[in-house]
Amino acid sequence: MVIAKVVGTVVSTIKHPAYHGYKLQLVQPLNLPHESPEETFLALDNAHAGIGDTVLVMREGNSARQIMQIEEAPVISMIVGILDSVDIAG
Repeated sequence: MVIAKVVGTVVSTIKHPAYHGYKLQLVQPLNLPHESPEETFLALDNAHAGIGDTVLVMREGNSARQIMQIEEAPVISMIVGILDSVDIAG
């Protein structure tokens, strides 16, 4: 699981049939200040997130396919929750 910020929405006139009913969101993983930044990536949205939302992204294809109930869906990343706040205690 990755905590990320939704930074954009991808609009596509043609997409894989398994993606119908899901928004494609562009997400940027959040890192601690001493960590190097990770690359932005696409995720299917199962939580109705919007731009600016902090989200929980599952980056494991088999689990995403189980949520979609499509065994052969070409998916790796899926937004599974919207986070209200994140508190890092250390």
